[in-house]
Amino acid sequence: MMQPESTPLPRLTVTIVVFNSPLPLLVRTLRSLVAACAPLRGRSVSEVSIQLVDNGSATRYKRELEQSLAGEKWPGVTLDSLDENRGFGAGQNRALVAGVGDIHLVLNPDVELAADALQRGLDIMSEDSSLVLLSPAARGDGGEPEFLCKRYPSVAVLALRAFLPGLGRRLFPSLMSRYDMSDVCGNGQPVEVPLASGCFMLLRGSAFAEVGGFDESFFLYFEDFDLSLRLGQLGSLRYEPSVRIVHHGGYAASKGWRHLKLFVRSGWQFFNRHGWRWI
Repeated sequence: MMQPESTPLPRLTVTIVVFNSPLPLLVRTLRSLVAACAPLRGRSVSEVSIQLVDNGSATRYKRELEQSLAGEKWPGVTLDSLDENRGFGAGQNRALVAGVGDIHLVLNPDVELAADALQRGLDIMSEDSSLVLLSPAARGDGGEPEFLCKRYPSVAVLALRAFLPGLGRRLFPSLMSRYDMSDVCGNGQPVEVPLASGCFMLLRGSAFAEVGGFDESFFLYFEDFDLSLRLGQLGSLRYEPSVRIVHHGGYAASKGWRHLKLFVRSGWQFFNRHGWRWI
């Protein structure tokens, strides 16, 4: 009697894009990522490939980055150095050039993963073939919850978040909480979502490739929302509270006027493409 063939293990790929990014945070990210990947090899995945893309950083930074990577053993990590900064999406799309896995993780260099984050994410995606994207539960440096998933934005909400985030939360709490989905993502239950943050996206590799990855015309900001909407045409996006991360990033308002300028420009591009909503 013939035995049924076992299902082959999926291949996991990860892409992290850096641009003069703080090296101590990157090292923490890599340590947590490697630790989360270690128990997966040969059991939950056939292979793990971690692609670190340097998006045209300064010469001195490149040298320090190479020294930092040489200082520790990082299994499965390769460095892909670009000559110029082509934007976050273009850097992440290097995964398509290298060969995206069955499951692909888009990851920021300022994120620490819980030890079981990837195992839980892989289990959930293997159980539900309709899932094309999984977004985690996140906390900030001080342990405060961060709500990475969003409803479709309005100009008013984005203006408050970009220029007056504290005032917006005080004067318009219901408007702000509706946008960041804290009304449903704060109850500890999985929920389907329309938009997810690019700091951690666990993706179905075939879906990521089918939509052509990130739209590289977005240099920075809103490329993740654009990708979410396009992926949503192929399957479901889910917030999953059992997949946990710590996110050390910040909002555009805390990063200076250059980031605000990029935020406004990309917001204009996003609304022109997908439709304007004012309030």
